[in-house]
Amino acid sequence: MTTFRRRVAEWRSPSLRQATLWAPQWFPKTAVVSGPQEAAMAFPHLQQPSFLLASLKADSINKPFAQRCQDLVKVIEDFPAKELHTIFPWLVESIFGSLDGVLVGWNLRSLHGRMSPVEYSIAMEFLDPGGPMMKLVYKLQAEDYKFDFPVTYLPPLPGTLHIRTSDCAYFILVDRYLSWFLPTEGSVLPPLSSSPGGPSPSPAPRTPAMPFASYGLHHTSLLKRHISHQTSVNADPASHEIWRSETLLQVFVEMWLHHYSLEMYQKMQSPHAKESFTPSEEHVLVVRLLLKHLHAFSGSLKPEQVSASAHSHATSPLEEFKRAAVPRFVQQKLYLFLQHCFGHWPLDASFRAVLEMWLSYLQPWRYAPEKQAQSSACQPRCVSDRWAPFVQENLLMYTKLFVGFLSRALRTDLVSPKNALMVFRVAKVFAQPNLAEMIQKGEQLFLEPELVIPHRQHRLFTAPPFTGSFLSSWPPAVTDTSFKVKSHVYSLEGQDCKYTPMFGPEVRTLVLRLAQLITQAKQTAKSISDQCGESTAGRPFLSWLGFCSTDTNGCYPANDLDEMGQDSVRKTDEYLEKALEYLCQMFRLSEAQLAQLTLAMGTTRDENGKKQLPDCIVGEDGLILTPLGRYQIINGLRRFDIEYQGDSELQPIRSYEIASLVRMLFRLSSAINHRFAGQMAALCSRADFLGSFCRYHLMEPGLTGRHLLSPVARGYAASRARGPRLSLRLLGSYRTLLSLLLAFVVASLFHIGPLPCVLLLVLGYLLYAVAMTLLTERSKLHQL
Repeated sequence: MTTFRRRVAEWRSPSLRQATLWAPQWFPKTAVVSGPQEAAMAFPHLQQPSFLLASLKADSINKPFAQRCQDLVKVIEDFPAKELHTIFPWLVESIFGSLDGVLVGWNLRSLHGRMSPVEYSIAMEFLDPGGPMMKLVYKLQAEDYKFDFPVTYLPPLPGTLHIRTSDCAYFILVDRYLSWFLPTEGSVLPPLSSSPGGPSPSPAPRTPAMPFASYGLHHTSLLKRHISHQTSVNADPASHEIWRSETLLQVFVEMWLHHYSLEMYQKMQSPHAKESFTPSEEHVLVVRLLLKHLHAFSGSLKPEQVSASAHSHATSPLEEFKRAAVPRFVQQKLYLFLQHCFGHWPLDASFRAVLEMWLSYLQPWRYAPEKQAQSSACQPRCVSDRWAPFVQENLLMYTKLFVGFLSRALRTDLVSPKNALMVFRVAKVFAQPNLAEMIQKGEQLFLEPELVIPHRQHRLFTAPPFTGSFLSSWPPAVTDTSFKVKSHVYSLEGQDCKYTPMFGPEVRTLVLRLAQLITQAKQTAKSISDQCGESTAGRPFLSWLGFCSTDTNGCYPANDLDEMGQDSVRKTDEYLEKALEYLCQMFRLSEAQLAQLTLAMGTTRDENGKKQLPDCIVGEDGLILTPLGRYQIINGLRRFDIEYQGDSELQPIRSYEIASLVRMLFRLSSAINHRFAGQMAALCSRADFLGSFCRYHLMEPGLTGRHLLSPVARGYAASRARGPRLSLRLLGSYRTLLSLLLAFVVASLFHIGPLPCVLLLVLGYLLYAVAMTLLTERSKLHQL
């Protein structure tokens, strides 16, 4: 730091400029120029600021991060704007990365306070809204320096992070800048002093050279003032600074939603589009952060200020900006952004990020200051009538996107707790008291015939023009509510749009289908839990030691659940139960309707309490799925119990079996069965205990005790009825051999030799076989 300051001081010293600035050590040749003017004439490409830039670039390689930041702070404080404007583009690239990828920058998206506390603290202090970086910006603005940066180079947030995004420097800085320039309390802070003499002067506002004609089409410099020559505006000192807040909001919208201007979105939807833009979860999270703060910013407008701005122009620029921020800057691009996400996002649990962003936008009352005064009761709050204009002027955000969510929900596996939670969240938000009535009122205003009111004929429903600044061109408030709703819909969907009412018959049919799927998903989750529980509890005692083969067909697949268990089933059941309740409240569905629809879909259980099979008909060659059955299988609502129905001795060799040993045992058992077939049949035909004992060991339950659905399978089972036979395949299992080895090891610890151990094992198995024989015969008697 001392060396850098000395070099800067020497360079800035008037007495040393002529003698040392152009000294031979700075150039490959030994020519010495007497003064800076002569030097500039001799070397026009080596102006004074180039030395500063070259020195900073060299220090960025040789010095540590903390030292570099201290040097930058000193340079920003000591140097005038004339000498600083050449380092600004390099400084931006060194912090945020270069367009060609050579400079990585400070990597703010991965900079975390817990991982790198020192670098994190220095970077946050330097880039703070009141920090050195913004002081540099204010210095350059005071001299009206401009820097061109094509908006097409503005990147989204690609990739994903493996850290909590809410704790990284990027997100925290976004929140700080929003709080600074879009304050929810008080007014916008003036720019900080760039010199000890006081705050930097703010020149008189000027008319922009190029208007912001529909943001996203014609872009001017992001550091220009956008205040027009207006007496009422110039009379208010706050108007000199409100343009900074407007510019910041436009910068953020261009950074994160610039793909979603109407023209760009139409190009993306074209089948001839060369590239498709898919936002990441991180991108969605930062947009949600912007929306939540904008709602808090706009909601900080007092009710009397809202009513005053609707009938008068004697309001402050900040109040006008609060009223116009969301509809003027964000609404159209956000609507297209959400439509794109609803249509292209994968059908998995990652959609939760998009869902929460959408729900945050739909509930501005959650971020209003008066929400603190509400009691924290269990019942949802009633949405105040104050928010009726917002609901009506964002009608498509509620209605069309709700239909889009329904189409997604009908294609997802609602047995998954994560998917069930998303359905629950949407149903809970839309079921808030008074919200459905507001949406219905908005639809009535939009569907109101135009011929009813003569003075509205021949109007053109378009969005308000976007000119240089909202302060200079914000149109007078439209008191015709119906016209405002129509203008909103037509500006987003076009004059020839076909609107589907949210509470009309088409959407009601979709809601009924979702209610059916919710009921089916609840039963499926319960069946999964029951079947997995039965397969675990119903195993024989010796199966825990590996003496019985494991049934791989006894349990459902995971169905994208985090874990199959009582806790997951309980969560799924709770979410779906409440979601169904909220949907019934919104669309006034009766229990009789649900019961009838549930019965029609065949979701009732059969006589054994098990879930039914997919809907199908019996043909000559077996079962044939109906379209409903295909839908049930695709959505995981029902499934066939697939199990091996052939000869158990001819099953493919499993991974837990020794292939060569299994083949050898099969040949041995086949020889024994062929040699003693008559004797085994005679023993099994006896009616005494010995006959029962032999049948338990030599007769395979096979297909005779199974419920076969296919006529082909039943015919195959009848034609392939097998007699008594011996099976030795169990001895070819790794688990059986390991269990036997373990038994011998344990026996040796008690000083029991191999032969006595074998005798004990045989005796134990005979006792087990006798008990199982008696239980089997008793169960057969009960069935008779």
